[in-house]
Amino acid sequence: MEREIRIPILMYHSIGSIKRGEGLRSLHVPKWLLSIHFFILKILGYQGKSMEELMPYLNGEKFGKVVGITFDDGYENNYYNALPILKKYRFTATCYIVANNIGGKNYWDIPKNYKVFKMMNTDQIKSWISSGMDIGSHSLNHIRLDKIDQNTLDKEISKSKEKLEKIFGVRINHFCYPYGAKNTNVTDMVESNNYKTGVTVKRGIMSKDSDLFSLPRVTITHKTFPHLFLLKLFTNYEKPRKD
Repeated sequence: MEREIRIPILMYHSIGSIKRGEGLRSLHVPKWLLSIHFFILKILGYQGKSMEELMPYLNGEKFGKVVGITFDDGYENNYYNALPILKKYRFTATCYIVANNIGGKNYWDIPKNYKVFKMMNTDQIKSWISSGMDIGSHSLNHIRLDKIDQNTLDKEISKSKEKLEKIFGVRINHFCYPYGAKNTNVTDMVESNNYKTGVTVKRGIMSKDSDLFSLPRVTITHKTFPHLFLLKLFTNYEKPRKD
């Protein structure tokens, strides 16, 4: 009998607390809450995996109690707040880097008057990698990929991969669509540029029917307390939604 593939891929952004009333507060998960999430996974016998380490499970070559861990954008607080917790539990994770924004800020939020945060710089990303973590591409400039011309799209997908590989000397095999914005043309280009996966912001749990270039994820927010964390991972709470 064929084994069922059911793998939650967790989607985090910033790891840190911000004040009530500040914009996009939901994307900023407190360090203490992240620690609780990982503690729950550990005591339940689950291993947190980067997208690269998750590949054999996604392909059905391996089976086990695994969860994918991803961080979007490359916030500096991922390095200071998340990395020590990942190392404590011997988990790995993938951080999706905006290739033209290494050491920069979340400039895409500034016009909306949201709080400004630093992104990891080159040395911090190198340390992230040397600690056993993975990085992927989040495009060159964090723009909607479904609203641009073909030439710009090619640069956002292919040049971001080339740039990250050149700077960090690692293979960039995994892509994250900014804002989750994609269409068939976008996903086809990601696949043709030799990425192994493309993750979205669509809610859901990865299954045998999932497209590796349109993978759903489990959204984690500042209010994903333990009971909700368990519901998201182990019930139909995150039942896949249609695009």
